Amino acid sequence: MRRSSLASCGLVALLSAPVAVPAQTPPPAAPAPAAAPAPTPIPFPEALRRAAADLFSKANLAEDRVELVIDPLIDGVSGAQSASTRSMQQTLSEIVGRSYPRFQMQPFTTESLAREPVVLIGTFTAVNNAGDAKGPRDAYRICLTLADLKSKRVVSKGVARARPDGVDVTPTTYYRDAPMWGKDPATEAYIKVCQGTKLGDPIDPVYIERLGAAALINDGILEYEARRYREALAFYRTARALPGGDQHRVRVGAYLASSKLGRSEDAVDAFGDLVDSGLSSNQLMVKLLFQPGTTQFIANPEITEPYPMWLSQIATRARQKGACIEIVGHTSRTGTPHLNERLSVLRAQYVMDLLQAGAPDSRNRMIATGKGFNENLIGTGKDDGSDALDRRVEFKVIGC
Repeated sequence: MRRSSLASCGLVALLSAPVAVPAQTPPPAAPAPAAAPAPTPIPFPEALRRAAADLFSKANLAEDRVELVIDPLIDGVSGAQSASTRSMQQTLSEIVGRSYPRFQMQPFTTESLAREPVVLIGTFTAVNNAGDAKGPRDAYRICLTLADLKSKRVVSKGVARARPDGVDVTPTTYYRDAPMWGKDPATEAYIKVCQGTKLGDPIDPVYIERLGAAALINDGILEYEARRYREALAFYRTARALPGGDQHRVRVGAYLASSKLGRSEDAVDAFGDLVDSGLSSNQLMVKLLFQPGTTQFIANPEITEPYPMWLSQIATRARQKGACIEIVGHTSRTGTPHLNERLSVLRAQYVMDLLQAGAPDSRNRMIATGKGFNENLIGTGKDDGSDALDRRVEFKVIGC
């Protein structure tokens, strides 16, 4: 109990004797809201059907007939297409044809996009189901979105969690062969519209602006995977000339197609273009594949044959820009954290030694560090082609 009096405030006492006043008891604190339970992953086919049912049955559209285009689904972290995203796209087309005749499927082309259809976009992302960012990726999050190009609004959403059993996230041929990883504004806008919006939100203008070029880039990817490399190169060059066509995927495609056509000088120039773009944006992430648990590149000459050219271009372009480089090694999620952190540093050091052997004057402009598996992009720990991006080496521009 405490005693109080107005006289204690320097005023004339109005009462002859102090009055005992009960102490003020603060109201009980509201209980912290209970954490939402983690979603229960279900088998992949069932999860996709559930997300699709929500998406198409709840679409907020007035028209009886709606043109629908699918902008190819991607991995929500890497931006790559995989065996799973391709199969999802095929299944979604079949579901629409069988159960939702209101939606009229159209090809993903510049002609179809000119009619301002509804565009289906989707991401498929490995996640830790309990929400632990550093935990193992033990589920897949399916996110589907309908974006109406006429109203420029998101008109429907569908989400679900899938078990990892039987899911094949091996990148498709183009993304498997790509020498570098990078998310440019077009890919980031795609992911933002899918994952970062709610019903009725406006579509990111960056996504809309680059959609026409994206259709041509997709044509180029399909031509490349069909081994029609001249046709692929033509699509990439046409896309690059369009507004919003100066994209990472165009640069990658030009390098890959030139390499397959045996145009070595064009391939070197195209790779140099990739390096310049990466150094300018401080995002140069190169896929250099190592034998598990070692600092030696994998014993596959078909894959490692261009590595000397890649490293030479990185050293040359960095020197021309007067850039100092931090070389950062990464590993996939296999083994203990301590061993992986050490291995990632050793791999970065190995790459730095190769760079400096070809450019001795760069010794004072490079350092090697490692992140272990702390910055995995895929995070499944399969140590195969599906998580090759986790065994990457990054080159970051730092202060000299």
